[in-house]
Amino acid sequence: MSNFQEKVKALRAHHEELLTRKNEPLEWGNGIYEKWKNPILTAEHTPLEWKYDFNKKDNPFLMQRIMMNATLNSGALKWQGKYLLVVRVEGADRKSFFAVAESPNGVDNFRFWDEPITMPDDVIPATNIYDMRITQHEDGWIYGVFCAERHDDSQPGNLSAATATAAIARTKDLKTWERLPDLKTKSQQRNVVLHPEFVEGKYAFYTRPQDGFIDTGSGGGIGWALVDDITHAEITDEKIIYERKYHTITEVKNGEGPHPIKTAKGWLHLAHGVRATADGLRYVLYMYMTSLDDPTKVIARPGGFFLVPEGDEYLGDVMNVAFANGWIADPDGRVFIYYASADTRMHVATSSIDRLVDYCMNTPEDGLFTASSVETIKRLVAKNRNL
Repeated sequence: MSNFQEKVKALRAHHEELLTRKNEPLEWGNGIYEKWKNPILTAEHTPLEWKYDFNKKDNPFLMQRIMMNATLNSGALKWQGKYLLVVRVEGADRKSFFAVAESPNGVDNFRFWDEPITMPDDVIPATNIYDMRITQHEDGWIYGVFCAERHDDSQPGNLSAATATAAIARTKDLKTWERLPDLKTKSQQRNVVLHPEFVEGKYAFYTRPQDGFIDTGSGGGIGWALVDDITHAEITDEKIIYERKYHTITEVKNGEGPHPIKTAKGWLHLAHGVRATADGLRYVLYMYMTSLDDPTKVIARPGGFFLVPEGDEYLGDVMNVAFANGWIADPDGRVFIYYASADTRMHVATSSIDRLVDYCMNTPEDGLFTASSVETIKRLVAKNRNL
């Protein structure tokens, strides 16, 4: 065996060891969910064939010809008995693309399908696409709603100026995708989620209206809008269902994560909140619930964050960020929460419908003032003292 072949064999063995590494839940947590020890997807998990030219003549030094930078912000779906993530993969060239990774158990042994997704363009091609939310809708289609980013040509001298629209595509097999026209709205939209059921006979979207690509401006929080025809989706009337608040985790902006999970007591929502710090923006996850009869009516609003970066999760391309746009609820009530840390890698936390509903219904709301927070703690202390 030549030295080149030996290096290839060793490389494949090393990669297989990573892919088959067993994961395990961390022993101590908060009782709401269990985080799992190992990241489930990293740039190193991407197929070797995406990165290496294995022709000895063309690549005698066995170099990576195409490098990968990150795996993050994955949509999620249980499909034919497998746990599937539609992953945002970012290359060394800063371009993101979508690829499907599947696992037999939802917590480890994730493997990418052979090739990335070929996503058709809209009329105006996007420079970058990312952060797909997956919704298996009652109309029979699987929809992907994601951000399409383009340069803002109204500012030709500013190479950082960008515009964002909500792109829509649909599929029946997660391999062949039909691209629909981008969602038409009055504001920029980087964070749009399709509700899994018709509401009043229409398609329902959770939105995050923004004045600019980065700045929320007059945008008030998580929005809600109904659309007659998803093949030519346009929002004309949008209302805020979860507003931003001063000196809270949602002060700068907030947005829906994956589409909500339907339970006997209401819709479970996972969202992200953003606040400013001296070290930049801090992204955390939080939860809330809405009524089954009226998905726009918030019925539970637990205060504070639900999940934040911890330990090594804090470190990466964009520090201090936890972001989720995919989760899976199994028929037995177990819930798999897929989140990215520091815009770099994917993780999983597991919980249950019962625990998440209990968390939402029985966690005190944010009283919005220090005095209220202290009184809430004192009430809990008094209750425990009397046991």
